[in-house]
Amino acid sequence: METLNFSFYDLLLLYILLLIPWLISYYLKLGIIRDSIVSIARMTLQLLLVGLYLSIIFKLNSFWLNLAWVTAMLITANITTLRRSNLAMRFTFLVTFAATAVGFTSILIFFVAVVIRPVPVFDARYIIPIAGMLLGNCLRGNVIALERFYSGINEHEKEYVTYVLLGANVAEATRPYLRLAIRAAISPHIATMATLGIVALPGMMTGQILGGAMPNVAIKYQIAIMICIFCSMLISSVLNIYFTRRYAFDDYGMLRREIFHKSN
Repeated sequence: METLNFSFYDLLLLYILLLIPWLISYYLKLGIIRDSIVSIARMTLQLLLVGLYLSIIFKLNSFWLNLAWVTAMLITANITTLRRSNLAMRFTFLVTFAATAVGFTSILIFFVAVVIRPVPVFDARYIIPIAGMLLGNCLRGNVIALERFYSGINEHEKEYVTYVLLGANVAEATRPYLRLAIRAAISPHIATMATLGIVALPGMMTGQILGGAMPNVAIKYQIAIMICIFCSMLISSVLNIYFTRRYAFDDYGMLRREIFHKSN
């Protein structure tokens, strides 16, 4: 069974729906019209270009080309993470890149090479979409974890300093903030897993069913990807905090202000 296709003209009809939220925004003076127009235009252009590029990647199906694409995704995700968490790239880029790479690639390789085992194992039809799903969720988790961790220490600086003055090392003094940060990063995904299939049909499962896959096959893939997302998010978030923490504090256990972006 083939997926029903629709023309770009049909796709343009959907843009008419945008008048509804824009009118609501205008009436309530939400101030989101300009930002939403820019975001939707960027999304459309980026996805059209990515679609063209992926069609080439899928045809060539080269290991090195696939590796280059995944690496580019990883670099972009890392830059976005640091910008949104307000950390200075010159101090934290390499360590956060390493942390995300370990958490993301270890789960990706295990899922593709051990669980589904495509032939060839680097098949772009599997590597690229699965990498995108894992990395997109890692990005969200990393942003929340890093932002909550360092903002928590900043907001409770007196409490943190008290721990240090009482003899706690950096790992001991920051442990309460680490717990809160990781819980904040991972809790939305835990809530999503708990209601999956009842409240909403997930994107991967829906896409596979629309693509002609049998529901039982789509369900197995969805369960697998949700477990992989959970594992990669948790590993990546914890490692990002651990790795940046080594450079974020001075010899006296005080937070270095230079690790934050200048706008902070």
